[in-house]
Amino acid sequence: MSEAVWDRSRCSVAGTLAVVGEKWSLLVLREAFLGVRRFADFQRVLGAPRAVLSDRLATLVAQGVLQRVPYQAEGERQRHEYRLTQKGIDLHPALVALMEWGDRYLAEDGEAPLELRHRDCGEPVHLALVCAAGHELAGAREVRAVPRVPAG
Repeated sequence: MSEAVWDRSRCSVAGTLAVVGEKWSLLVLREAFLGVRRFADFQRVLGAPRAVLSDRLATLVAQGVLQRVPYQAEGERQRHEYRLTQKGIDLHPALVALMEWGDRYLAEDGEAPLELRHRDCGEPVHLALVCAAGHELAGAREVRAVPRVPAG
């Protein structure tokens, strides 16, 4: 693709990284997908500094990736937990792709620390790149970037 044809100021990768492209943001999302919802639990499992975690959670809420939902344990003050929105859930394939890459290239002794399995049948889950016609692609060499023609 010609560099002159594509307006990089509207790059979806750059826009996505502005929302979730920081280590703690991605780790918060990982934990949210694993069922963590409360600030103290995020802090305990991540070991993130309180101010950093507060900032990342606030950003993810402001971007609509997480939502703050009030809860109140009996005899305690009201607090908030953080739940994935549909926008957040739609980031799952990106986290799975990062996990698969890490499993392939960074796992010690070739052993992945965590395996994803289909809830219904129990088989391992893997990410696949598929075209609209249903063809599974082996990788980047089977894809070409084509600039979209502006509507109108």
